[in-house]
Amino acid sequence: MSGFNKVILLGNLTKDPEIRYTPNGTAVANFSMAVNRRFKQGGDVKDEVCYVDIVVFGKQAESCGQYINKGDAVLIDGRLQQRRWETDDGQKRSKIEVVAQSVQFMPKRQGAAADFVHEEGGAASNSPGAGEVVEDDVPF
Repeated sequence: MSGFNKVILLGNLTKDPEIRYTPNGTAVANFSMAVNRRFKQGGDVKDEVCYVDIVVFGKQAESCGQYINKGDAVLIDGRLQQRRWETDDGQKRSKIEVVAQSVQFMPKRQGAAADFVHEEGGAASNSPGAGEVVEDDVPF
C-alpha cells in the first residue's frame, strides 16, 4: 500500500532564508517558520507555537531569498522528509523538515490592524475589523 505525505502550513519566518547552490547549480533555500495555534482549555485561551524547518529548491528557492525575510508570512505546501546523518564523533542524528513544493508569499503586515489569526479551523485575515476567533465563537 502506498502512503500519503502532504503538509500545508501558514506561519511566519523566524529567520531570513539562507540560499546555497548544489554542485550542479540548483538553488536551495533553508529557513525556519513559526506556526501558531490558539485553542481553548477550560476557560482559558492558550497559545502554542510549532517551529518548522523548510527546504525549497530551484527558482522558488531564489525567489524566497529575494522576496521574503524574517517575520514575513508564507503559506507552504509540501511534504515531510527525514534526514539522517552521523556526526564526526560517530553519533547518529536525524531531523524532520518540510520540503516545500510551493511557497506563497502572504501580504505584508501593515500595522496592528493586520494581525493574522492562526487557528485550527480559523482563517488568516488582514482586513480591518478582523478579530480574534475562538472556537466557541464559530457559528457552525
